[in-house]
Amino acid sequence: MTARSLQLRLALRTLAMVGGLWLLAALWTAWDARHELDELFDAHLSQSAALLVAQQSGGHGDDDAEAIEHALGGGRKGHPYERKVAFQVWHEGRLGAHSPNADGAPLSTLSEGFETIQYRGATWRLFAANGAEDDVQVYVAEQEEVRLDVLWPVLQGTFGPLLLVLPLVALSVWWSVRQGLAPLRELGEVLRQRAPQQLSPVALSDPAPTELQAPLDALNALLERTGRLIDGERRFTADAAHELRTPIAIVRTQAQVALGATDDAERRHALQSTIAGCDRAVHLVQQLLTLARLDGSAGQRAASVHDGAVMARRLLGELAPQALARGQTLELDAPDHCALAMDEALAAMLLRNLVDNALRYSPDGATVQVTIHAGPDGARWTVEDSGPGLSEADQARLGERFFRAGATQDQAGSGLGWSIVRRIAQAGGLGITLGRSARLGGLSVQVAWPPAA
Repeated sequence: MTARSLQLRLALRTLAMVGGLWLLAALWTAWDARHELDELFDAHLSQSAALLVAQQSGGHGDDDAEAIEHALGGGRKGHPYERKVAFQVWHEGRLGAHSPNADGAPLSTLSEGFETIQYRGATWRLFAANGAEDDVQVYVAEQEEVRLDVLWPVLQGTFGPLLLVLPLVALSVWWSVRQGLAPLRELGEVLRQRAPQQLSPVALSDPAPTELQAPLDALNALLERTGRLIDGERRFTADAAHELRTPIAIVRTQAQVALGATDDAERRHALQSTIAGCDRAVHLVQQLLTLARLDGSAGQRAASVHDGAVMARRLLGELAPQALARGQTLELDAPDHCALAMDEALAAMLLRNLVDNALRYSPDGATVQVTIHAGPDGARWTVEDSGPGLSEADQARLGERFFRAGATQDQAGSGLGWSIVRRIAQAGGLGITLGRSARLGGLSVQVAWPPAA
């Protein structure tokens, strides 16, 4: 579809509405003027007939008839419209007084009232009346053309000036629309001149109109979110480069040790350390990719109702070998069913990171327990361990990217697990509470889920 100017569109629509209303007003005025003229001329016909009747009531002689004809234009040079007026006075079936253009047969067969007739090739408006005696019949008629001759000058005098003003109205509408859209043009110019990296709020020279304020606020909010996203990506890139440098350096160092080792035991230990460094790097990259995907689309993932208890049993089964390798006990206390209203992949990612963190940062032989409670107010997950726990200061910092509590720096990890947990909780509207486990003594994490619809 061809793009059209908003200014042109608004101006044309406004002019069309003004023109339409003007036309309706003109038609209404013309109809009303014609109606009033008809009433006026009909009254004139009625009065003329009454005059003729009154004249006839005094006598029926030839002198009276001649006097009437002379009085109504029969014997003098009168107004041009007189030729468009006709009358007849009949007495005892004989034509008496009449206008020069109404000799001969009666103008109508009507005895009383108004009638429109065709007479001598023209349309006439006629009024018939009886005299004081039944043998007197009066007809007064007038050409319709007379009424139109009066109506047109009235309409021209009324609408002629308005027609001349219409171009001025069009110019006024165009100017008003153009002035009204000036803030929109200013906004376009401001955006056109902005540098790509400039993400500060957009402001106009004058306060924005109400209709423009809403999209302007939305634009500034978008710029703010974009700025936060770009700043986060910059920090994320810098932190990721810093964190990846450590496992890569470890791998390089252990590889050099393996190359220079003189006995098999030393070489084997170096190679095992190399593999562990590679595993840590792979885990870090996986966590980085997961967090990047969450930052981009977690808030846009469609929620779906699924069974959280079934998902928890499946995930703990997958993590069981990791716990058995260190002699840890992994327990699950869950009902048969637990409805969760959230994207299943995100929910599984959240639980996996909570349990994985508990296993990684708990000592060998520790116990990690997952408890799921389903109630009318929603589901509640609790992940607790028998590890050393965290201080309140460290608990407050959980969720910062690459932060790892000082007491667990010797454990393999990336410091991104809690960032992922916090991001998923924010996207799903979940409540997370940290504390110390009353039963196991270590860290206790409780996740509150809203009721599933």
